[in-house]
Order: sequence, then structure tokens, then C-alpha cells
Amino acid sequence: MFFKSSKINEFRLWGLLLTMAGMGLMVLGTAGIVFWGQSGKIVAGIGLVIGLIAMLASLAIYFWAGMLSTSAVQLECPECHKLTKMLGKTDRCMFCKTILTLDPAQATVTADELEQLSAEHAGNK
Repeated sequence: MFFKSSKINEFRLWGLLLTMAGMGLMVLGTAGIVFWGQSGKIVAGIGLVIGLIAMLASLAIYFWAGMLSTSAVQLECPECHKLTKMLGKTDRCMFCKTILTLDPAQATVTADELEQLSAEHAGNK
């Protein structure tokens, strides 16, 4: 469960990884000129082109995640009580990683049971 996250955060993570990989390829490609002189220009050109493609792919992923985020369902997490966004029928809370669902067939706790549990929890405090 440590590596699980909400779907929107997963898209953002892949965008970040592609950004870092693209920048790294560009820097390493440019370093080819330092190490190999004139023949390193080919390595630099290849690194810059592949790095640029990775950066454009990360831009597309960030744009896609942003568009998905605008149409995502917002709801309050029953565990941490923070407002989170949900994609699809099931997703995880962006903050506490609790599994959330809007499908009653997949829910293990109904809304009535959740209200009863929260009332009991509030009564214990």
C-alpha cells in the first residue's frame, strides 16, 4: 500500500519522471561534447532530440492530468476528511490513500454504517 496513490497523482508522477529523464538526457548529451569533442556532437544531438521528445511527452501527460482533474468528482474522504478528487468508479484519497468508491456494489461499508461509525467515533472523544 506504500506505493499506491490516486490516479491523478500517478499521472503527475509519470509526467515528473519524464521531465527529469528528458532534462537528464539533454544534460548528458551535451556533456558528450566535453568528453569526445567534435565527435561528441552526434551524441549531443541525439541526447537533445530524445530529451526534447521526453519533455514534450511530459507536457502532454501534465495537460491530460489537468484536463482529467477539472472533470473529476470532488468528495470528502471519510478517513482524513479532506476534499479529494476521484476518477472512475474507484480511486484512492490523494492524502491518506484510503480506497474510495461511488459504486454501492463495490463498497464494503454503506453510507449508513459510515455515519454510525463516525457518530461512535465522535462519542468516544
